[in-house]
Amino acid sequence: MMSASATPLTPPPSGDILAEVELLGARIAAVRAQIGRAIYGQQEVVDQTLITLLSGGHVLLVGVPGLGKSRLVETLATVLGLGSKRVQFTPDLMPADILGSEVLDEAPDGRRSFRFVPGPVFCQLLMADEINRASPRTQSALLQAMQEGRVAVGGVEHPLPRPFHVLATQNPIEQEGTYPLPEAQLDRFLLEVQVGYPDLAAERAMLIATTGAAEAKPVQALTAEELMAGQALIRRVPVGESVVDAILNLVRGGRPESSDDEAVRKHVAWGPGPRAAQALMLASRARALLDGRLAPSIDDVVALAPPVLRHRMALNFSARADGVALADIIGRLVERLG
Repeated sequence: MMSASATPLTPPPSGDILAEVELLGARIAAVRAQIGRAIYGQQEVVDQTLITLLSGGHVLLVGVPGLGKSRLVETLATVLGLGSKRVQFTPDLMPADILGSEVLDEAPDGRRSFRFVPGPVFCQLLMADEINRASPRTQSALLQAMQEGRVAVGGVEHPLPRPFHVLATQNPIEQEGTYPLPEAQLDRFLLEVQVGYPDLAAERAMLIATTGAAEAKPVQALTAEELMAGQALIRRVPVGESVVDAILNLVRGGRPESSDDEAVRKHVAWGPGPRAAQALMLASRARALLDGRLAPSIDDVVALAPPVLRHRMALNFSARADGVALADIIGRLVERLG
């Protein structure tokens, strides 16, 4: 793969930025070490989740039950020093169960007034477990919180704590009694992370470590303030012109209206929008810093293309009839960057 161009679109880094990058890198190394005490054999999942948080976004974790998705969220909350809450989504869950509601209070003198009781969304790290089991009405209630960082109840807007991240889980196997997430809400997730089974060595280590009398517990390695400072630093990282061109070519090449790839025009119903390009830009910067590099390369774009694009594209009936999978289309788009 090609590397980033030497010509940056943003000013070259100063000594202050270099020092901040080195400090952030040391902090992230400590975070990864602590996460590794509780999560086994899911390094790519952990890295992509950290990339999402460093980019200031939300992540959708897709995998069968029992792979440690809930444990990952709990571990992240501890290691990053974030206040967390968990909501188990069900078809009968109402918007007020997530956002909060107003209750009527009566004072000793008989006067009555409404008081807002915050819901579980008022936290820094919200685990939305099996988010596709909630009704569309409840899903849309979470949408404003994810995008705007505030909720409106009774005509009054209430800001959410900062930072605010949603880590949602979804079971790809059982779809009975579920409501597929609308495209508008899927687009709000920076990455869709596929959680697979651990390898043999990792599963052996997990089996021994988690069934004994004493189990290693992760400790806090970062604060919420340091995380927000890292998110601000990510946006100051220089990006080469070739990386920007690669992002634009990848995103625009996935749209049937503008692509010159016959397979895309024939099999893609709708392609990624501008938010996909924004996600790739931020995530590529975060991945570079996670890897100890100051600037992203095209290799970062290639690595992040599947988790950024797989929930922002849809195939048509012709693709299903021809046995074409979305991963095949994304692979074709990535190959054109080489």
